[in-house]
Amino acid sequence: MNVLMIVESCFGNTARVAGAIAAALREGGAQVSLVQADAAPAPAGEGLVLIGAPTHNMNLPTPASRSQARDKGGREPVTGVIEWIDALPTSLDAGRVAVFSTVTGGFMSGSASKQMVKKLRRHGVRDAERQDFQVLRTPGPLADGELERAGRWAGELVAAAVGR
Repeated sequence: MNVLMIVESCFGNTARVAGAIAAALREGGAQVSLVQADAAPAPAGEGLVLIGAPTHNMNLPTPASRSQARDKGGREPVTGVIEWIDALPTSLDAGRVAVFSTVTGGFMSGSASKQMVKKLRRHGVRDAERQDFQVLRTPGPLADGELERAGRWAGELVAAAVGR
């Protein structure tokens, strides 16, 4: 199975989750292309497209929230997942789509993965599995066990793809 993984990360936490997912997918036999969102191609018939982003202000990162992250010591990508999704064709060329985000938790934290699912519906994606991984504070670190949970989720994605 060919996998295209698009990731945006400002403090490195989402990138660490993406790395754990990619490693588990590769262990399951997948060929994974892990690409930063600001340099990512459009999907081209991959069996699975995975998209990951941090949650900023209860939503996907925007230019303003990326600038705020930079001011707090994070990396400020030129563009990110929101721009990547907006630039997609009306009909997405992918077998399955799954999304993930990092969240600080709590009832008012929101979820970038939830927003990605909404945006992807405009591109013909009707069923995108989503998962959130908890960070303890804005710059991190990830909560205990989240990288292992990311690996288990990747294994479930491979199993589901094989069972199709």
